[in-house]
Amino acid sequence: MKLVIVTGMSGAGKTIALKMLEDLGFYCVDNLPISLVDKFVQLVAGGSEITQAALGIDIRSGDEISQLEAVFENWRKQELNFQILFLDASDPTLIKRYKETRRSHPLAGTGRLDKGIAKEREKLAFLKKDADYIIDTSKLLTRELRQELEKIFIQNEKFSNMFITVLSFGFKYGIPEDADLVFDVRFLPNPYYVEELRPLTGEQQVVRDYVMQGGTAEAFLTKLYDMIDFLLPNYIGEGKNQLVIAVGCTGGKHRSVTVAEALYGHLKDRGQYGIKMEHRDIDKDRRLQ
Repeated sequence: MKLVIVTGMSGAGKTIALKMLEDLGFYCVDNLPISLVDKFVQLVAGGSEITQAALGIDIRSGDEISQLEAVFENWRKQELNFQILFLDASDPTLIKRYKETRRSHPLAGTGRLDKGIAKEREKLAFLKKDADYIIDTSKLLTRELRQELEKIFIQNEKFSNMFITVLSFGFKYGIPEDADLVFDVRFLPNPYYVEELRPLTGEQQVVRDYVMQGGTAEAFLTKLYDMIDFLLPNYIGEGKNQLVIAVGCTGGKHRSVTVAEALYGHLKDRGQYGIKMEHRDIDKDRRLQ
């Protein structure tokens, strides 16, 4: 039997993930008392027709949640096939989600929301440390979360607990606040000054060819790939599970889009990370006209 423990921060998407796993054929149970977790698993594993199950556990279990450490240790001794999926999100994202839904955090009580989130992180730290998969949902759309779950539990693809957003932007509209790495490509040939290329974008081949002319862009991309390939394993080693790589030019329409698309293709071809592409300002000039 395949068993998945679905846990994580309140507001990070655990309930949604359980529903998705149910759609993928898992028998799902949420918020089972900790004292019944081992009994449930032994019952399911002991000859039932259920071949894959997902068990949702979170901070609603109260102080009993610490008992899971002993339960997991016992399962490992029994060589039980189980994995831990931990859903996380940044504090600002969690606060925003709670404010939008007007729900109260289980540990906040009448106090401040950020204090409740901090307490929850402390209590769930052992689960995150032992997790086989950590998915940061701060920037994930629902369909993107489903894609990640399918990769892990259906397609059995290798998962590195790192989700990368490659983001193009225009400096004249401001540097993205959530960017971890920022690259300025305003030194590359600018299609804006070619009348027939100005209304086009870096998603079109004729613009890419113009930006790539002369070899400078190609040399830059070679060095960029090498640096990113070096950084990613080290970021993962220190526990980072989400990275935003921002590539900027003046307007975010031509050069940054071209380079971001190339970087996205390079990382996607490697197949080692969850990844998505965003072009923040690609249509902004058109909207402002």
